[in-house]
Amino acid sequence: MNRYVLPLAMFAGLAALLWKGLDLDSQKLPSTLIDKPAPAFTLDRLNDPGAEFGPGDMAGRVWLLNVWASWCVACRQEHPVITSLSKEIDIVGLNYKDKRGDAQNWLARWGDPYLLSAFDGNGDVGIDYGVYGVPETFVIDRTGHIRYKHVGPVSETDAMEILLPVIRQLREGVN
Repeated sequence: MNRYVLPLAMFAGLAALLWKGLDLDSQKLPSTLIDKPAPAFTLDRLNDPGAEFGPGDMAGRVWLLNVWASWCVACRQEHPVITSLSKEIDIVGLNYKDKRGDAQNWLARWGDPYLLSAFDGNGDVGIDYGVYGVPETFVIDRTGHIRYKHVGPVSETDAMEILLPVIRQLREGVN
């Protein structure tokens, strides 16, 4: 009888962990970067090779960093929302693990809502930002601190109920 207790207890523990995992929301993955300075980088601009961009270029502004790629189906899904948001706030694209020509063609086809896109062809900057996958969007304040991270495609509801209120608070100086 005792030889069955340990395997049964292990099975019950594993089942409990798996059951708990069903309640997790993948859109709310924690980020250790919240309220910390955005990782510094310098990358070539997607449409202007040789011209560089770094987060310091946005000092004094509230802005979004939107991680996207031409091969990303969900990026196409969120693109109209990002385009709409670009009328409200400066958005910098971080083109992640892509081919420059593919990314340029994608923007030419679907429209370019970005102030500019930085080209992260090997994905190193995405790794520094803790990117799990694309798309991901970061709200960065005037001092260069990350205040919010959105994992997955931004929906109209996300934009209206989460991103824009955070942006307005930061613009008004409320942290």
